[in-house]
Amino acid sequence: MNLVTHRSGSPAGPRMLLLHGFTEDGTTWPDLVARWGGTWDLLAVDLRGHGVSPRFAPEDVPCASDVMLDDVLELLAEQDEPLVLLGHSLGGNLALQAACAMPERVRALVLEDPASPFGPDDDVDAFVTGTLAFLDSLADRDGEVARMRRETTWSDAEIDAWADSKRRVDRAAVGPGIGAGGDWPALWRTVEVPTLLLVPPGPTMAPTDHGNPHVRRVVVDGAGHCVRRDRPEAFFAAVEDFLTTH
Repeated sequence: MNLVTHRSGSPAGPRMLLLHGFTEDGTTWPDLVARWGGTWDLLAVDLRGHGVSPRFAPEDVPCASDVMLDDVLELLAEQDEPLVLLGHSLGGNLALQAACAMPERVRALVLEDPASPFGPDDDVDAFVTGTLAFLDSLADRDGEVARMRRETTWSDAEIDAWADSKRRVDRAAVGPGIGAGGDWPALWRTVEVPTLLLVPPGPTMAPTDHGNPHVRRVVVDGAGHCVRRDRPEAFFAAVEDFLTTH
């Protein structure tokens, strides 16, 4: 089943495939599009259950992550040549899995604080309850946008896109199946494509000692989970430096 994609930038440029985080969609990259649209052919995906891509069938909800990965692999297989794959959070998890499964289709991998799979000690019920409450809070869209403008350094374009994406989330996807995510330690050990990992300081979901020479880890001071929004200049500088040689 085909995902909806948002294409922008330069059709003659090298292609970059963008995989968003949970509860966002392919419209939530406005600053990146503004920065790289003159150079890159940008393909931003609405992952299944997000944006205007297909919803989850009831039988797919318990294995939502696996279904999403199959979607991404199908999209990669349709590309004419290897591309740069950039993913944030859930999208970073899927990007890492996809690069391990189809390394011949990925020229380079950029991971913005990728989300680890649910572990045995994770409170999945609290995650579900909290996520649904978070989505409900966006019913007051203008109030949440005003709060984000007070409390964050994100650009207005990023805040607006972030807020608008929430009403397009398939609430059926909010469950244990969204956090499967593969064998996390093995993925980091076995990824073979050049990989840039961007993380905030302090504890992160990605391992600090991955033992893989293909992975370059960059800690971005002053950033939280949304590295590119919290510290955009540091994010763009690190990615641009990485991609000059990959």
